[in-house]
Amino acid sequence: MKKFIKNIMPIAAGLTLVFGATSCVKDLDVDPLDPNMSTEVSAEGLFNKCYANIAMAGNGGANGDCDIDGIDGGTSGFIRQMWNSNELPTDEAINGWGDDGIEQSCFNTYDESHPMLNGYFARLTTGITYCNQYLNIAADYDATMTAEVRFLRALDYYLLMDAFGRVPFSETLAKPVIMSRQEIYSWLEEELLTNIEPNLSAAAPKKSSDSGYGRVDKAAAWILLSRLYLNAEVYTGTAQWAKAAEYAKKVIDSAYKLNTTSVNGWSAYQMLFMGDNGESAASVEAIFPILQDGLTTTSWGTSQFLCAGSFDSDMHANPNDPNGTNGLSGQVWGGNRTRPSLIQKFFPNLDAPQVPSYEMVVAAGDDRAIFDGVGRELNNLDRATFKNGYAVAKFINYKSDGSSGHDATFMDADFFFLRAAEAYLAYAEALTRANGGKATAEAVNAINAVRARAHATQKTSYSLDDILDEWAREFYFEGRRRVDLIRFGKFGGNSDYKWQWKGGTYAGRNFDTYRNIYAIPASQLPTYDNVQNPGY
Repeated sequence: MKKFIKNIMPIAAGLTLVFGATSCVKDLDVDPLDPNMSTEVSAEGLFNKCYANIAMAGNGGANGDCDIDGIDGGTSGFIRQMWNSNELPTDEAINGWGDDGIEQSCFNTYDESHPMLNGYFARLTTGITYCNQYLNIAADYDATMTAEVRFLRALDYYLLMDAFGRVPFSETLAKPVIMSRQEIYSWLEEELLTNIEPNLSAAAPKKSSDSGYGRVDKAAAWILLSRLYLNAEVYTGTAQWAKAAEYAKKVIDSAYKLNTTSVNGWSAYQMLFMGDNGESAASVEAIFPILQDGLTTTSWGTSQFLCAGSFDSDMHANPNDPNGTNGLSGQVWGGNRTRPSLIQKFFPNLDAPQVPSYEMVVAAGDDRAIFDGVGRELNNLDRATFKNGYAVAKFINYKSDGSSGHDATFMDADFFFLRAAEAYLAYAEALTRANGGKATAEAVNAINAVRARAHATQKTSYSLDDILDEWAREFYFEGRRRVDLIRFGKFGGNSDYKWQWKGGTYAGRNFDTYRNIYAIPASQLPTYDNVQNPGY
């Protein structure tokens, strides 16, 4: 099981790349790309650390040290911060916790003092530092490993550019220079095409028992290129629909496929988010799984956050276990739940019944509608009340045989950060946009393939608005919604699309386009010669 990830903690623990940690969120003190950081470690150990930065908060797992100073390990997790930045400000999710910055994210009122966005910035730049350190001391050690580290660095730079626009950039441990979105876009394209994709291993899905599970291959480079090109008009002002379709099609034509195998009553879609997704047929879809193991590799900020943060004790996601909740014991934090605009994607008349998740999918006629409505109010009348909003039971620690994971507290479910379904929808959208907004036959077929897996009704045509809704149905709560809304012109700016609490009012209101890019965190402004992003 998870042979690769099991080695991360014992090997990475020898690294001296460790920052101090505190128990609460406050101003961070992490300098991006610090040239003074040093290690005494094997190439394999530092290689593992580059991956571990995405999977864990620090070398010690969930309750150990944290690599980010000034924020607790659970909050600082890579996936948790990526999720917060891309879900809470959108039409999909709202959270009732009182943590600093949560309300500002939900109400689109974030600024340079936002502690969570500061943590996200620090997590990404820290990951870049680890990758640069590996490339500094071990670039000649193994060509494939070097390509993987370069991919992880490119992914960090992509996410940093997408969130903050301008980026502190360095390919070495030298002092970084500030680069524009256009410059980072051009570097990413060249880096992926020239230095990464040719040297990665062949595109081949694996299970957790296979060597190399959890490591990226050529398909990861293709899907990141497709994502880069799909958003090119946002990043550079010039659309690249043909290139977006080209690289999405490479994934579709590869050995990676949509999982269409259901087991023991669990749908093929639900199996993507379960405790044994790395061992089951679902792994055929996992282009880049972020590996989690309830005994050997633990984190409060990855699958644990997605599952526990979306459940309360009244939810029961397993129809064969009336006393169970999510496959964990006592991990029901009652924080993240839906806005009604997400439910409306499945129930256009907002008539979703107040039933458990396994009955909701039947009512919706779509296996992806994994929502719990029992005793819940559809509307978000009060942000602080978890039952104001239907709950999401998508991420669970049950296995496909109905049993729970092998630890009572921590998740076994890997998080499929990049998965094959993205290629189908990216291909369809790119073809449709290149065709003047009318879906081609190939686009219709790609969308219908995704819908068929969910047993949703097949259609003969799709508009661009239909495709945006399909992105939500397939990928809700997976940390990409902000990016999709911006691409479709429905986030910041003068848009006719509103949702509850958009812009800080219950009815929803527009907010300025400058908020499509986050403010540079105040603690990082000296790196930018104290020049803030416009509008803040």
